[in-house]
Amino acid sequence: MIDFLIHIAGAAALLIWAVRLVRTGVERAFMVQLRLWLRRSARNRLLAAGTGMASAMLLQSSTAVAMLVSNSGAAGAVTSAVGLAILLGADLGSALVAQVLLVRQTWLIPVLLTGGVALFLKGRARRMRQTGRILIGLALIFVALDMLRAATAPLLGSEGALSVLGYLGEDLFAAFLLGALFAWLVHSSVAAVLFFVTMVAQGALPAPAAMAMVLGANLGGSMIAYVLTWAAPPEARRMVVANLALRGGGAVLALVALGAAPAHLGWLGADGAAQAITLHIAFNAGICALALPFVEPISRLADRLVTERRSEDAGQIPSALDPGALEEPARALSCAAREVVRMGERIEAMLVRTGALFDAWDDAAAALIRNSDAEVRRAHREVKLYLAALNRRALDEEAVKGAMELSLLAAALEAASDLLVRNLLDLAQRMEMEGLSFSEAGRREIGDFHDRVLANAQLALGVMMRGNPDDARELVARKEQMRGLEQSLQRRHLARLREGHAESIETSNIHQETLRVLKQVNTSFALAAYPIVEETGDLLSSRLSGGGK
Repeated sequence: MIDFLIHIAGAAALLIWAVRLVRTGVERAFMVQLRLWLRRSARNRLLAAGTGMASAMLLQSSTAVAMLVSNSGAAGAVTSAVGLAILLGADLGSALVAQVLLVRQTWLIPVLLTGGVALFLKGRARRMRQTGRILIGLALIFVALDMLRAATAPLLGSEGALSVLGYLGEDLFAAFLLGALFAWLVHSSVAAVLFFVTMVAQGALPAPAAMAMVLGANLGGSMIAYVLTWAAPPEARRMVVANLALRGGGAVLALVALGAAPAHLGWLGADGAAQAITLHIAFNAGICALALPFVEPISRLADRLVTERRSEDAGQIPSALDPGALEEPARALSCAAREVVRMGERIEAMLVRTGALFDAWDDAAAALIRNSDAEVRRAHREVKLYLAALNRRALDEEAVKGAMELSLLAAALEAASDLLVRNLLDLAQRMEMEGLSFSEAGRREIGDFHDRVLANAQLALGVMMRGNPDDARELVARKEQMRGLEQSLQRRHLARLREGHAESIETSNIHQETLRVLKQVNTSFALAAYPIVEETGDLLSSRLSGGGK
């Protein structure tokens, strides 16, 4: 039994890691494109559901799609109804990808490993290397499933083990809870379903238990996004809460039906494995088909249920600048770095809120942005004073350099906050006061550009916290791409002016200034990468080494 548990734990660990490997590869290579894809699907619910399904199949995670959509919801880029439609499609997509991954083709493993390792080691472009990561992850999923099959084979000869697992076939509620808990612990309903279906295929689990655990995995999977968005604004949480109610509540009802009519499930498949995976797909397809026509009333109900929670203002959070750490330069720099990250997080929240104001002005949201700006300016002042006090100590060269880098980054972030309040906020309010609106093409371009800046800001926060050289290089590369993209969008706008589009003429100055401000905000966040890439010797061009805008 100990040998079995060791092998089963190893197989499960590899499966969880492999699924995560594929997801991170897709996120690092195609995240910006996925964000834009999801945002543009807001035109109708069918397109939204289809986009969600395709995105979940690429990411192998409906939770990852839920986090992307909730961020867009907080920014006002998608409504709760459209976001819910995307999540319903994502749930179905994650079910379909589980079916695809269960196809057993042994020749795929060496092909995927060979191609993946070659791309990862030899590829120079980041996207090519991440494609290699995806292929390696897919190969390891198949390896993990083969390990799982091999690990469970000896179990079939153990009457004691089979009797313990057989108990789950009689207590479907316990199996359901175990499936939900496992999916929550591994943070992946795809990995959980693959695990359960492989176990039943080997004869280690009774078919009713596997089906109950698969239903539990649907509840556990929908709980992940709910917990991860617990502290998010209501606009981000409503669609997640509605999806949890539909998917989780539906799973409970399906469990009741499973217990009431266990003998009438032959139509799902010829064996337990087929029945479990077919039930998983049929369940999510049914929820999607039944709920999709009613996403509007469901979302209105969620809007009433999920309201703004009263919480302590962010400015009341104790400062990370510990005066007692000044005698230990390394600890003092760590304290200052934490406070600079907090500045970045506040500005990220400001950036999210400003996007929605170009569509509908909101005095309350504008007041929150101005309050956040005041907190950023206060934090910047305190960081400067703290680093000045640190510099009065006897510091080595490395500490002096670290203090200077943090001081420059804090100043850049404060400038970004100022741009959002004094420029972007004023532009949005001007549009409201003058009754202006962008052309459809212009609004789409600004929305896409805003999304890219937000994605880069989030990458910059990751660079600040982890200092990963690959992420830093990516951030610098994205800064250069944004410069070229901004120039391209300006040319497109001028082309519309030449064609005489009335909306483009009325909003010309606002359109151009909005793009310029967003590019400058992006540049401020990109500064987080420069100390790292300078240290690794990656700043080879004069433009990059000069920090050109």
